[in-house]
Amino acid sequence: MKIELSEFEDDQLRDLLVQVALEWERRFAVSPRITADLAEYDAAKLVGTNLRVGAGRKKTDTAVTKGCDFCIKQERYQVKSNRSSGKPGSTVTLVGKATNFDWDKLVWVLYDQEYKIEEAWLFTKDRYKRYFELKNRLSPQDMRKGSKLLN
Repeated sequence: MKIELSEFEDDQLRDLLVQVALEWERRFAVSPRITADLAEYDAAKLVGTNLRVGAGRKKTDTAVTKGCDFCIKQERYQVKSNRSSGKPGSTVTLVGKATNFDWDKLVWVLYDQEYKIEEAWLFTKDRYKRYFELKNRLSPQDMRKGSKLLN
């Protein structure tokens, strides 16, 4: 079976990826690791850009580009995310902390088990450092100290 994916709009491709991941999880109990990639895509949309080369991304970007996940003009964005699978004991209690500060703004996205955005919060680097630089463990409650991006 071959699907002509190049004909899909960006949002349609995202939705297809989610459908495949959810079916994978139903069959094999564990979801593919797509949360970070979806969060980059969704965060870019929330702040008014996209991940296409020439918009939020450069041709030289890779999956391990240090610091920022996408840019808007000269402003560099880092994205963090979490998703609860909905299974018993899978409530999100720990949020990954930024390990470098090679960015200007950070977006944190929280998904439900269907990869729908429940919350999204924005921090400037200064605000993030002021709140969390000396803190060892971050929780969703900590991330709610940012500026809300989504109602």
